[in-house]
Amino acid sequence: MHKTIGIAIAAAALLVACGSDDNDAATTEAPSTEAPMSTEAPAEEPGDIVAIASGNEDFSTLVAAVSAAGLVETLQGEGPFTVFAPTNDAFAALPAGLVDKLLLPENKDLLVQILTYHVVSGAVMAADVMAGDVASVEGSNIAVTTNDGGVQVNGAAVTTADIVASNGVIHVIDAVILPPGVDVSAL
Repeated sequence: MHKTIGIAIAAAALLVACGSDDNDAATTEAPSTEAPMSTEAPAEEPGDIVAIASGNEDFSTLVAAVSAAGLVETLQGEGPFTVFAPTNDAFAALPAGLVDKLLLPENKDLLVQILTYHVVSGAVMAADVMAGDVASVEGSNIAVTTNDGGVQVNGAAVTTADIVASNGVIHVIDAVILPPGVDVSAL
């Protein structure tokens, strides 16, 4: 029994030693005078037009065409450019086999003509779009119309506007537009 009392006293002593004493001073640090570190990543600069298009699966056909036409460096340039970018679905709506033919080296000049027709000099945001003819980089005018349904370029609807790039802006369109006088049926 003396052994049990001894264990009880030892346990009580241990509990008292582990407990807090109201007379103990709390250990707190003085408030810091430094600003708290931000856990947010700094805002990244948007990529150039090619980088943004390359990062979006919906533009894989456009990126392949830009590459085949030798326009990658141009569209990575200083700009600014406004690009009316057809989606993969827009290219798929062209006559069967046409995209494959346009990507052939012997059709590079025609491909360049078609792609540069989708580009306007300057960064034109959706809020600044006005109806009328706009000169493309290719040299021919693009007919821009505005109505309650949105903006159209040569009848192609702008489905997403104002994708900001470091060297301009991209407006997504639902069709490939062709410059006047281009007859792709001859391919």
